[in-house]
Amino acid sequence: MAAFDACRHGIDPDDLPMSRRLRFAILYIPMNTTAWSDTLHATDWSPLWLSLKVAGVATLAALLLGIVLGWLFGRKRFPGRQVLEALFMLPLVLPPTVVGYAILVAAGRRSAIGGWLREHFDYTIIFSWHGAVVASTIVALPLVLKSASSAFAGVDRTLEAAAATLGQSRLSVFLRVTLPLAWPGILAGMLLAFARAMGEFGASLMVAGSIPRHTQTLSMAIYDAVQAGQDDLALLLVIVTSVLSIVILVASNRFLSNR
Repeated sequence: MAAFDACRHGIDPDDLPMSRRLRFAILYIPMNTTAWSDTLHATDWSPLWLSLKVAGVATLAALLLGIVLGWLFGRKRFPGRQVLEALFMLPLVLPPTVVGYAILVAAGRRSAIGGWLREHFDYTIIFSWHGAVVASTIVALPLVLKSASSAFAGVDRTLEAAAATLGQSRLSVFLRVTLPLAWPGILAGMLLAFARAMGEFGASLMVAGSIPRHTQTLSMAIYDAVQAGQDDLALLLVIVTSVLSIVILVASNRFLSNR
């Protein structure tokens, strides 16, 4: 009730500690319909559209890589497979700042790759939305990879053998039998990867920065709003993010339950 006590005693919410300021916004702003309406009309929605674009491209990239790697790890046995799989799963447990630093080392302006891109194409992923895509792809890939690997491992191989005896090529068997049977599990992982990419913050901040209307995604906009004391804006963006996350998680659970 600290938020209401602040109003009752004439205390400026901006003078409250950060945790109580956000609590004030959550409790008070929904009741102030005028402020709520003004916030809706004044909000810059470019971080939302950029987040959707970055998450969409990153999810597509993670899906393509996840299908290939998931089939490899789910079906093949070769020396070093577990170590290689662990390396691809590493971004799932590493701090996002470590992932961001690794990208800077590998593709920054002073790196071999980054220097080559600048010299030949006058291009860099640093401080661009492409950098956010790279960071989001790396942190989202483990979710698709794990789901795809389990899905491919669970496909009945007798069905593949039956298709092969009917004269189908390996590629045709994969596209017509293996992939459709594994698809529900892959799709569930893809939805989780999209949610993870939407919420990416640390690695993207290090690689792409938080430049309004250029590289500022939804999670960065929330952080900047809280730091600036714009708690009503932060609350609105939190609600939007939460609704999107709930929809994605419900859809993912439905696909998993239908497997």
